[in-house]
Amino acid sequence: MAEVKVFPLCCVVQNYAWGKVGLDSEVARLVLGGDPQAVIHDDEPYAELWMGAHPKGDALIKDNRISQRTLGQWIAAFPGCLGSKVKDTFHGQLPFLFKVLSVNTALSVQAHPNRELAARLHAQYPEHYPDSNHKPEMAIALTQFEGLCGFRPVDEILDFLQHVPEFCALVSAEAAEDLRRSRNDPERTSHALKKCFTRMMNCEKKLLVDQLNVLVKRISDEEAAGRDTSSSNGELLLRLHSQYPGDVGCFSIYFLNRMVLQPGEAMFLGANEPHAYLSGDCVECMACSDNTVRAGLTPKYMDVDTLCEMLNYRPAPASAKIFPCVRDHSDPCVYLYDPPVADFTVMRIQIAASVQQYTLSALESAGILLVVEGEAVASSAAALSDITLQGGSVLFISANESVSLQVTSSSGVTMFRACCLL
Repeated sequence: MAEVKVFPLCCVVQNYAWGKVGLDSEVARLVLGGDPQAVIHDDEPYAELWMGAHPKGDALIKDNRISQRTLGQWIAAFPGCLGSKVKDTFHGQLPFLFKVLSVNTALSVQAHPNRELAARLHAQYPEHYPDSNHKPEMAIALTQFEGLCGFRPVDEILDFLQHVPEFCALVSAEAAEDLRRSRNDPERTSHALKKCFTRMMNCEKKLLVDQLNVLVKRISDEEAAGRDTSSSNGELLLRLHSQYPGDVGCFSIYFLNRMVLQPGEAMFLGANEPHAYLSGDCVECMACSDNTVRAGLTPKYMDVDTLCEMLNYRPAPASAKIFPCVRDHSDPCVYLYDPPVADFTVMRIQIAASVQQYTLSALESAGILLVVEGEAVASSAAALSDITLQGGSVLFISANESVSLQVTSSSGVTMFRACCLL
């Protein structure tokens, strides 16, 4: 069966508590689209769909004529399917994990380590940091997607320190003044910002709870009176407090950029970039790792000292955190999201209704294809038979294999393809 190199996958669902519930979840809708026999429970969260060969979520091969049962087993048996460069560079492993996320309540304030820090953390605390790899990641919005990403411009942080006295109380007036005095010197700014953030994250629990309660009451009273609370980021503060009462992460909104991505927009999260996902649905691609340093908005293990020490304290506006996609000059249906890491690239493929035949080009890398909308029939010399594709279908495509699509839906087809373009 070694000649079979294109086949459908049945992917692993993660039912984390923060996920959207039932068919409100894009994850659940895609699962049901890919398998109409799937059972979706109205009261259960469907948080993530994992498309890859990660040990915690190795995709099943749907075709029972293939003796290997999972993608990981297939790659181990036929590592040449990755492509020679990818196989050699990443030691016979698929270098990326492809996901869909459906976020109902906020994920933790977090960052991911670079390779050097990941190796050190894994050696010291393997129970919390399960591998030695880095974990750069990219989120591409499927619906309106909200998150926090990177430190705000200093003037915005200073405005919050002025208008939100409860926030200033955690940072301390002295650290806030240091930040104000340093704002024209980038190196001093980074040091002062680190001092402010670290003070807040390490403040005494009683001070935190007292100030958060005062802030929540003040904003609630102002909203009840019909007053504008935007100078205190009031709506978001109340929402996060309702999800994580008493959590220091509620105050992170005064340090970090609030991002609202429209469908197709993306943000890239490199090593040491502070971030949190807040709401919405996205496609996500990352290096194949499970290393996350958390410090707020989570019931999971938090490592505040490591997070405060590792972060990138270079402020930038929210607009600078939107990662650009570029149209592929050789194929007008393809939009490339090509981050500054070797591990992965994502393509958004939008086939217009007027296009009845389309060819997925052969690449020098294995890829995973997710159909989000539309229907088509896929055929390839490297597949056992034609494969019917619809919203929720996931296809593994070995390196150097092309796939022909016969588009059968009147509205066209939207797909995402993850690969590794070395």
